[in-house]
Amino acid sequence: MPISTSELDELLARRRAGHSLEQPFYVDDEIFQADLERIFQRQWLFALPACQLTKPGSYVSLRFAGAGVLIVRGQDNVIRAFHNTCRHRGSVLCQPGDGHLAKLVCPYHQWTYELDGRLLWARDMPADFDPEAHSLKPIHCRELCGLVFICLARQAPDFEAYAALAAPYLQVHDLDQAKVAHVSTIVEKGNWKLVWENNRECYHCGVNHPSLCRSFSPDPAVAGVLPDGSTPERLAQHFERCEAAGIPSRFQIADSGQYRLARMPLQEGAVSYTLDGKPAVKRPLGRVGLAEPGTLLKFHYPSMWSHYLPDHSLTFRVNPISATETEVTTTWLVHKDAVEGVDYDLDRLTEVWLHTNDEDRQVVENNQLGILSLGYEPGPYSQIQENGVEQFVDWYCEALATPVSGTRLRAVEV
Repeated sequence: MPISTSELDELLARRRAGHSLEQPFYVDDEIFQADLERIFQRQWLFALPACQLTKPGSYVSLRFAGAGVLIVRGQDNVIRAFHNTCRHRGSVLCQPGDGHLAKLVCPYHQWTYELDGRLLWARDMPADFDPEAHSLKPIHCRELCGLVFICLARQAPDFEAYAALAAPYLQVHDLDQAKVAHVSTIVEKGNWKLVWENNRECYHCGVNHPSLCRSFSPDPAVAGVLPDGSTPERLAQHFERCEAAGIPSRFQIADSGQYRLARMPLQEGAVSYTLDGKPAVKRPLGRVGLAEPGTLLKFHYPSMWSHYLPDHSLTFRVNPISATETEVTTTWLVHKDAVEGVDYDLDRLTEVWLHTNDEDRQVVENNQLGILSLGYEPGPYSQIQENGVEQFVDWYCEALATPVSGTRLRAVEV
């Protein structure tokens, strides 16, 4: 039976500290709808790299967090987002995908909109018809250092605090000078929280990610967030070396825990995500002119994690489809003047994360199947390896609970 609001409140209130969530959080359709309404449709979401919209008239249409979203670069070069529904009788304007167009034209009755959403033409309407009252419905949209974020809420939460924190870290990577080298979209048959939980620890990496571990460090301090806020000496030395070179690197974490930035070291001798650890792209993307600077790791719940290296950058978008399905889109960015076959080999650029994404898919799907078992019950987190998972789950439960009661529910210490 679908879970009621009171039952959801009870589940949140009795959550055990340091343990995984109870089964309904990963399988129940009503909780999934609550996740959409209370989290994905209220928070800022990462949509795409701005360079994916290469010129005025470029657009991307996608189904995101249960909504039809249309993102367009206007003739004034401003990127805007709209609900993908005609103001006439609601037809979809653009099918999922990307492309280029001069105007937005509804395929049903040809109502025509400017790229900024204004209605330009509607055939055979009454004399008192007001086009200005029938512009496309906008979605909050912000561009930050080459990354496009949207918010589906009527009133968007503050974006400025995040932008101020993230901008100095992102600016040195020159994403405004990037182009898309490759995009991969997979569907993992698992709840979106399992996708995130798997991302927030490297407890599983040594056995499951042989390609990634050639360059990425499985050190739990790299993947997680230390609960006492301390920084291991090795990381402190790395931060000092990077910041002495003018590259922001130290931990920056939102008070709510929703986002974090830190430039983490890779395995010794590695500078990129390749099987040999050497650069994947000859032409750098950004101004990180330091030997072995590591990778800038950034997450922003509930929709994005990303990696920024000296030679290329990667963005990952998390899009919940159902209680047991999640779409993950990975985009590889290189310098706009880098030439495939000359400056980089596409297979070499993408092979590590194509392997890793598929390995993570299998891990998540096995986790989902196990949680569906009658024998599942919440288990304890490793305080050494899984503090990042606990941090995510704490954020999730508070974000889910706040619209219900207006208070923050804490896990029960046992």
